[in-house]
Amino acid sequence: MQASIIIADDHPLILKGLNDFLLEKKYDVMASATNGKDALQLIQEREPDIAILDIRMPFLTGLEIAKICNEQNLSTKIILITFEKEEAIYNQAKSLHIYGYVLKEFALVELENCIAAVLNGKRYFSPELIKYLEIEEAPEELELLTPAERRVLKLIAQNKTAKEIGQILFVSDRTIEKHKSHIIKKLDLESKGGSLALFAKENEDFLSKNT
Repeated sequence: MQASIIIADDHPLILKGLNDFLLEKKYDVMASATNGKDALQLIQEREPDIAILDIRMPFLTGLEIAKICNEQNLSTKIILITFEKEEAIYNQAKSLHIYGYVLKEFALVELENCIAAVLNGKRYFSPELIKYLEIEEAPEELELLTPAERRVLKLIAQNKTAKEIGQILFVSDRTIEKHKSHIIKKLDLESKGGSLALFAKENEDFLSKNT
């Protein structure tokens, strides 16, 4: 069974092109909207697997819709399609846990790969955007961790003990041990026979620059 999708864009030609492309690829396009208010209502009423939204729309932007979906714990995964290449918007999309970010000029090339990644629980940000912004993307496993867990991992990479990490972050040793346990579980290190300290060391460069 193909993914159920809602699409929204305030440009009729882009909306039609997107709709035709998705139908051709046998996706279940449940409905479409030409503004953010209608798009949000469709998501709330139908809870599709995926909503593909333009960022700039009347009434509500794609980012504003994503924020509301997060606040209402809606299960729909948001993919943004846009001409926007600003780093601030990219960072805002990341902070809202957007699942996909595709540049419109590459949409027909990238969208199918993006949808496939999202359906597998992975995030997809346009490689052309990453290249344009000269951003160093986090290793996929690190995307699973919260900012607090990344900070703990960074300090583990520096050979700090739980007590030392607790003192640096102003929390108890017990809280640090809980963080470590959560990290091991999220990364599935036990079944992989991996070591938390080794994983931290392998990703130390990225953690040092980005945490």
